[in-house]
Amino acid sequence: MASHSRPPRPRTTASRAACTVALASAASVSLFGETGNAEPRPTPAEVRTKVEALYREAEQAAEQYDDAKQQVDTAQQAVNGLQDELARKAAAVNATRDALGTVAAAQYRAGSLDPTLQLALSSAPQHYLEQARMLDQLGDRQAAALARLTAEQRDMDQTRAEAADRLSTLQDAQTRLAHRKQTVQHTLAEAQALLALLSPADRAAVAASDGPGSGPAAADRSIVRPPLSTVAGAPSARAAQAVAFAYRALGLPYVWGATGPSAYDCSGLTQAAWKSAGVSLPRTTYTQINAGTRVPESQLRPGDLVFFYSGVSHVGLYIGDGQMIHAPHPGAPVRIAAISEMPFAGATRPG
Repeated sequence: MASHSRPPRPRTTASRAACTVALASAASVSLFGETGNAEPRPTPAEVRTKVEALYREAEQAAEQYDDAKQQVDTAQQAVNGLQDELARKAAAVNATRDALGTVAAAQYRAGSLDPTLQLALSSAPQHYLEQARMLDQLGDRQAAALARLTAEQRDMDQTRAEAADRLSTLQDAQTRLAHRKQTVQHTLAEAQALLALLSPADRAAVAASDGPGSGPAAADRSIVRPPLSTVAGAPSARAAQAVAFAYRALGLPYVWGATGPSAYDCSGLTQAAWKSAGVSLPRTTYTQINAGTRVPESQLRPGDLVFFYSGVSHVGLYIGDGQMIHAPHPGAPVRIAAISEMPFAGATRPG
């Protein structure tokens, strides 16, 4: 008797519903690591706190990345210079070797007979003696030159190897920082997803916390900027010029690693502002804080660089009345802000 297998039972509505609930529960894990059913949506204040922490982390990574990149570029220039110098030295060594080869051949030919016999057979003994003495002197000079150039080449090889090792180390560090930057960017994307959970009104409130110079008003670059002659309290004409430059940058976007003219990061903005006044500043916050005369917070004047956080990871340009112009973070363009918004770490006055 033939056996018959039982046809599969159709899925019930209850089982499909259970599956749907399970998938929804898994998808509802929030960016804070809790399930949507267990925790309510984050408040605007919680979102702002989370996003600000991520921005600080991102800025630290960006400054470190910029610093490493600058060191790599400097090391690459040094390596290029060493390689050029080594090529010149090698050419000189080769030329010396060719000359020595010619001299050696002449000496070999001249030395094929016993020197006494050569002298005896020579039709001009005095000429022979002068030629022999000249060849000896030439050989000594060429040998000394070859020894010297060989030593120089050996030194250059060692220097080039050291420079290559240094460059390799810096490139490895830059790669690690780039990976860290990518990680932070991914985290920032999650933070932006958090912002998307807020109502339009709450998102507007969080955006408004970025202060003047951000949001729709900044997009048309129509913010009133004082003329250069009215930058009151600036300690010098150069400082006034730097402040005027910063005002013209209001509304431009923050972009990691940017130094202008259409976008800036925090240290890129301050560097460009002072460059417009003829003063060259280092690239990063860590080096800019040492570029000038340190000033206490109570004696700040327009044009001073103001630094924030214990790691000196952020910088702005002081404009007076307790305010600065700075490039805050991704998504917030160059704006005016109170220096009291962030923990003050120090200030310096460029020359």
